[in-house]
Amino acid sequence: MLIQIFLVIFFVFAMVKVIGRWRGGELSARAAVLWILFWLAGVVVVILPHSTSYFANLLGVGRGVDLAVYLSVALLFFAVFRLTVRIERLNKDITKLTRRTALEEKELPLSNSPLIKGRENL
Repeated sequence: MLIQIFLVIFFVFAMVKVIGRWRGGELSARAAVLWILFWLAGVVVVILPHSTSYFANLLGVGRGVDLAVYLSVALLFFAVFRLTVRIERLNKDITKLTRRTALEEKELPLSNSPLIKGRENL
């Protein structure tokens, strides 16, 4: 079917992008492997759509599509949870750094401040 061709092309494109991000240092090797496995699983499901029905029957779910939806929703909720925790941690780190910087600037004499030095040339 035409949709299968488009999806396989998309998944291969996604894998190429993951490899590029890994080579560029934007992704760790672990993250790259996980994403490659995810996209490969997508290719398998697109090429062998009945494979989801097999796993659904093993797990007691009626249809393969239902299993895919359940797993997708669960994984998305988990990803949102992890991102929320990471954002909270980053916010705390930024707050600590901002406080530390403010205290260090307060301790500096005003004449040594980079902002004051820059204004002297005006």
